[in-house]
Parts: sequence; structure tokens; C-alpha cells
Amino acid sequence: MRADLVALSDDSLAALANRGLVKRALREVEAGDGPALAEGADGTLTGTWVDGTVVSLPARATLEDSSCSCPSSGVCRHRVMLAIAARSVPPAAAAPAATTGTPPASPADFTDEQLESHLGTRAIAAAAKVRRAGYAARVRRPSDGDPVPTVELSSVTVRFLVAGELGYARADAARGARPDAVALAVWAWRVANSVAPDAPLVEVQVGSAAAGSPAEALATAQDVVADLLAEGVTCADDATLAGLALARRTMDARNLRWPVDVVDDLVESVQAYRSRTTAYSTRRTAYLLAELVARGRCSEGGSSPRSAVLGTEESSKTPMRLARLTGLGARLSGTEERRQLEVYLAHPESATVLVLRREFLPGDEGTLPDLERVLRTSTAGHRLSVVAAAEVVTESAVRAANRTLHIAASRVARTTVAPSGGHWEALPAALLLRDLEEASAQLTTQPPSVVRPRVAAYDLRAVVVRDVADVLWSPGAQELRATVRAPAGQLVVRIRHSAAAPGAVDLLHQVLSGKLGPVRNLAGHLRRESGRLVLEPTAVAVGGRVLVPDLASPTAEGIAVGSVTAEGDPLRAAVDEALQSSAAVAHHGSRRLPASWAARTARAVDGLSRVGLSTAAAALAGLGPALAAQDPRRVLDAWADVHLRLVVTAEQL
Repeated sequence: MRADLVALSDDSLAALANRGLVKRALREVEAGDGPALAEGADGTLTGTWVDGTVVSLPARATLEDSSCSCPSSGVCRHRVMLAIAARSVPPAAAAPAATTGTPPASPADFTDEQLESHLGTRAIAAAAKVRRAGYAARVRRPSDGDPVPTVELSSVTVRFLVAGELGYARADAARGARPDAVALAVWAWRVANSVAPDAPLVEVQVGSAAAGSPAEALATAQDVVADLLAEGVTCADDATLAGLALARRTMDARNLRWPVDVVDDLVESVQAYRSRTTAYSTRRTAYLLAELVARGRCSEGGSSPRSAVLGTEESSKTPMRLARLTGLGARLSGTEERRQLEVYLAHPESATVLVLRREFLPGDEGTLPDLERVLRTSTAGHRLSVVAAAEVVTESAVRAANRTLHIAASRVARTTVAPSGGHWEALPAALLLRDLEEASAQLTTQPPSVVRPRVAAYDLRAVVVRDVADVLWSPGAQELRATVRAPAGQLVVRIRHSAAAPGAVDLLHQVLSGKLGPVRNLAGHLRRESGRLVLEPTAVAVGGRVLVPDLASPTAEGIAVGSVTAEGDPLRAAVDEALQSSAAVAHHGSRRLPASWAARTARAVDGLSRVGLSTAAAALAGLGPALAAQDPRRVLDAWADVHLRLVVTAEQL
């Protein structure tokens, strides 16, 4: 029998068809309703059913390329049953290659000649162009949790479903959308083998790091930022915005996606201050200035791949194949002037979380839409409030490099939505966490946020829940907290009351208190704070359904749980005070600091010293004299040294 069919696991078959079809096919084959197999002299494998259905799989063809006499155009259950029946042939009758137990071939073993023969000259030329520009990739080697070799590119994921068979290298982009993806994945695997041959997960840079140096474009942006730091956001004018717009165009021409995003956020922040809206944040503005400096520094010799730091990989939107997505809830946030809804959808095949976004602005009457109107918002004819807690199958999804998603309404490429019931067990181990101690250790090794890829839902995970304890309410902080234990380890679930999502605390209190049944799974933004894991929930699987706290309506029921005062963390408080002092430089300007700044900074320095952060204290103490320099770029570098140290310190607490 065909060795490629023997090598197809249930998960691989599910990637080619869907899990429901695989389960049905397994049941029918086990019941004796499978096909009669016959292999011709030319290597064609034929499966025949008692009802006359015939599947024909020519030699060197993949299961997707086989023909079936049934009406289905895709990988139907008959094709799946053919593969299951073929791999069920007793070992004595199987081909030697299927039973010798030789180790699977690495994707790096495919030669360029094999790639060109399989993909075609045009696809190889397109891949070579991307390689000359340089691109980043995440190489995920096989493991017990996921035995399929996987390569994550910026906007497409490639899985090598069968070892040694290029025909079973499956990109999750729509057919014809990314013909170069398989070649890029193979080249990334070669680089991974050379730099870290044994690591289970490797981030690599492929191609010439010197190609298209971004230094000039980044220098233009940093000149504008240096002037902004000198004069302060309080004095930013139209000339400042024009300078940022020019810097953005220069970086956009070099495809520096993440610095462009930083400048976009910075412009939005400056405009928010000038408009006197509540969207303005001194800390956030200072963070953006420091982030732009950090990305420029790392691009010139940092340990992270340049394309990961700058986002220079291809930025076009990528149509996806038939995508099966699992709703992991939503987040409704915003200010008095604007609301934003984010719906999170897990894509098991690529082990990533994709995001549907909607912005809500005041209407003609000058008010923001109420919760009921937000809940009626739809995509492809389905309400987002339903999509957030559903299983979605779509042929019209388009994914951007930052993992945002668009699902278009189409009569040809349909989108179906069905309740998930919280059955998240099929999610890969990278998304569904059972060992929180291991997850905590992994979080400590990730790059600082100022140089990470700027992708949506970077930190969103699901957690298997064993039990819930210590449900507490902090009236002062308007915060609900609980301890959640997983099969291994524990974390703190935390949610603060928000005017944008007025019913979130009420619903989560009912869930965590056990009023709606035992909690099976939680999904949310996972972070590490003060040495412990903290999850800000976006969805809860309980009682055979998925509930989304941020989309719940408020209730009149009080929170009848134990009350607790807000926790104090002297270490974090000292770092926060220092960050506020440093951020004030960006707000007021290094040339326009108020007289009270020196005394405030001295208190922050003393606070850092008292908690043992002597190096950070010394750096902050030296900031005042450094700001006296006349050269704005020197001032920017000196300020960024201090602020980046404090930002990274805060993330490690």
C-alpha cells in the first residue's frame, strides 16, 4: 500500500478534510463499511464501495488530487476512508517503506530541484525575491503534542503532513494565493538546522540581513522623535505631525511594518492630546518613543531576526484556505470617544489566534452605540457576538501579517457558524495550556514587548481548569480576582470593571462562584506579573456553552463574594513611579520640564534604591544631567536608555 497514506495520522487527515468527516470515516471503516482496495500495475490505488462509489488515487498524486464518483469536490469522506483503509493493511502486506521504521525526513532535506519540479519556476522565482529581501519564520519541530513539522511565516503557515512528500506540504493560504510558501518554509528549516538543530521552536531570519538597510528610514523617524522629545507632546503642532507623516512614508517605502505601526500609534496619541480626549496617555506616548528607538537599535545587530523586529516580511493580506476557527471570546474596550470590539478566533492548524476588529464612533446624535447595537454587529451575515463563542468554517477569510482577519460575505465562499459548547480539547498545546508552570517559564524567555512582532492577540491563550478558589472582590480597585488551578500549576484570574463592558464583572462572578456549573476552560490574555501568571478572561467554557464576559448585559445582583483590599507591591510601585517620572519628559519636553520634575525624580530614585534596584536608580539619577545636552539625538538616546531599562524591568517583575 501507499506509504504516504500509511503516514497520514488522524490529525493530518483532519487538516485535509475536517475532524467531523474523519470521525465518521473511522466509525464506518471500523464497522466494516470501508472500501475494497486494489492497486494497479501503474501504482493507481482504487477503492470501491458496495454502493458503487469509486475513488481513484494515481501514483504520485496526493489525496487532494484523487477523484471520487460522489458529488463532493473536496476531500470527501470516501477519500478519507480510502486513506484509513490503506493504513489499516496488515504490516506483512504493506510496502517495506511503510514498515521499516526509518526516521522521518526533515523538510530541510528537500532539494531546490525538487522544490522547482513540484512548485514550478514562477513560484521559486517569487520565493527567491522574498529571500533576497529577507524574511522571518518560526520553525516548530515535531513533538508528542503536535507530530507535524510546522513553519510559521508572517501571513501563512506551512505544515508538512507526510515526511518526504512535498505534495503533502500544506499551506493554509487559499490555493494559488501563496505558491512560494512551501519553498520559504523549506529554506527556513535549513537555517533552523544550522543555528539550533535540537531546539523544539526556533525563530530564524532567512536571506540577506544587509539587503535594503532600513537605517536611513529609521534615522528620519528618530530625528522627528528627538525633536518631539525635546519640545514635548504639549507643544506638538502641525509641523510635528507633518514630520511624522514624512517619516512614515519613508519607512513604508522600505516595508518597515512595525515601525510604521508605531508611528501611526504615536500620531494618534499626539492627536488625542491636542483634542483633549481621554484616549491620551502619558505612559503610552513615552513607550512608543522608546519602542521606535529600541527597534532601530535591534535592527542593527540585535539577537532577534531583523524582519521580526521591523516587520519587513511580506505585508500583503493573504486569502486563506477553508479555515476552521474556534471562538475564544471577545474584548470590548475604549474611551468616551471611541469603542473597539475584538473577537478572537483560534486557528488550530497554524496554532495562532486571529482577530476580527470593529471600531465604533459617536453617531449623528454624538453618542457611542450602546451594548445592544454592538451585539448586533455582524460579519459575513453572522453576529460577532455569536462568532466569539462558536465554531466557524469559512472559505472567505483573509489574514493580514499582524493576524487581523477579514471575513467577506460571499455566495460562493460560504461561512458557517455553529455553537462550540466549549469543546476546546482539539486545540494544539501551544494554545490550550495544561501545565501553567511550563507556560510561566516560557513567558520569561520571550523578547521584550518593545521589539516583539506587533501582532494582535500575541498573548491570548486557553487554559484547562481543574477548580476555582478564593473568589474575591476589591472595591477600591473595582476588580474581581480568583485563583484557578490547572492540571499543573495555577494562575490568578483578574477582571476590572469597565464602562465599555458593564456586565463583564457580574457574569464572571456568577461563573467563578460556581452558579452556572463547573468551569471547564478559560480563555484570555495571559501575562506574568509579580512572579505569577495573571489571566484577563475573554471567554469561559461552562455548562456545555461558551460565555463572553465583555458582551454580557449588567445585572442587578450584587457581588456576594469575599471582599479584599487592593494588593500592594512595593517593587512594582517603585518601578511605576520611575516610569511616570521618565514619561513626563516626553510629555513636557526635555527643554520644558517643570521645576517639580527634579524633586519627583529624586523620590523615584529613592524608591528604586529602597527596593534593591540600584542599577535602575543610578540610571534614573543620571537622566537629569543627560537632558541638558544640546543635541536632540543625544538627549533621545540618553532618555531611551533609561526608559527602556525601566520598561523591561517592569515586564520582568
